[in-house]
Amino acid sequence: MASNVTYILRCADGTLYTGWTNDLERRLQAHNAGIGAKYTRPRRPVTLVYQETFPSKQQAMRREWEIKQLSRPEKLQLIAQRPEAKEKP
Repeated sequence: MASNVTYILRCADGTLYTGWTNDLERRLQAHNAGIGAKYTRPRRPVTLVYQETFPSKQQAMRREWEIKQLSRPEKLQLIAQRPEAKEKP
């Protein structure tokens, strides 16, 4: 069963990218292979710094939108509050 995940990546240039997926490992590989989002292609490698899992696609997409409305300092605070979200390439 696929899980619906909202995630934040730290790009090589220090910027943050927020997205959602139903296969996090595959999506991370795609981002780092340059076939993920247009934004992350020139900013590789990317590192997973935050994730939340939801029962439905709609909930994950709603949370993605909410996170995208946050300022950078607010996103960094969100990341810092979830120490279990270990950074991984």
